[in-house]
Amino acid sequence: MDATRVPDPHTPPGDDVVLYARSGPVATVTMNRPEYRNAQNSALTYALDHAFYRAADDDGVKVVVLAGAGEHFSAGHDIGSPGRDADRPFARTAGLWWDHSDKAGAERRFARESEVYLGMCRRWRELPKPVIASVQGACVAGGLMLAWVCDLIVASEDAFFADPVVRMGVPGVEYFAHPWVMPPRIAREFLYTGERMSARRAYELGLVNRVVPRAELRARTMELATRVAGMPRMGLALAKRAVNQAEDLQGLHSGLDAAFALHHLAHAHNAETTADPLGGVGLRALKDGEGGG
Repeated sequence: MDATRVPDPHTPPGDDVVLYARSGPVATVTMNRPEYRNAQNSALTYALDHAFYRAADDDGVKVVVLAGAGEHFSAGHDIGSPGRDADRPFARTAGLWWDHSDKAGAERRFARESEVYLGMCRRWRELPKPVIASVQGACVAGGLMLAWVCDLIVASEDAFFADPVVRMGVPGVEYFAHPWVMPPRIAREFLYTGERMSARRAYELGLVNRVVPRAELRARTMELATRVAGMPRMGLALAKRAVNQAEDLQGLHSGLDAAFALHHLAHAHNAETTADPLGGVGLRALKDGEGGG
């Protein structure tokens, strides 16, 4: 199984931020910024989008695995690495909001996050092929968003989950699926404390499907993916759509819109009352959660 760089115009030459590999009916999409715990900048986000399109267009692919290189799945959105590219214009693919890079204030942030955060996650959730997240180490804030749009999650025993962005005065990450992926009281505790949830606890609550030894994560994920790939492609697509529709009937779609608006109310409030839209909270203050929203 040979990994190839995803050719994306938003990714600088030689910057292999996403790798794509296919083994039989299973395509593996790997975030490849291990030195930054796979923090998600726009280059990585658009490269992921390109990789998911590639898997969708390949009739030989029946299941997609989403993984992260290195010690961690993803420590969240990039709020401080040298590769942070929040000011760079992008080609809009997830929506029709105008380019953010020459705008100011809430207009700038709302337009950008509607595209690269909420918009991308919503579209990836609708990929008509099952997607399995293979999670090790940190799955935090923006990392949760990536795992939660996947159909199944296989976690290593050392994996942990957290959304610490309430420390910024923000109600949670942009793809606010918390009350749908866990019981509401657990979601409140998860947000109010910002504490890490272990893989075992996540399994007990139904957040993940399987917990396996770290050394077996890749093999056990591929084992599950191969088993799923034995089902008819159309049957899988329809089953996925049926479950997604049930979640939407339970309020997920409208709930995401409502929470996204509150998220940006928080950013605007922070911009007026503190040093910046993140409430003056940087990576050091978020260290307990290992990432940002």
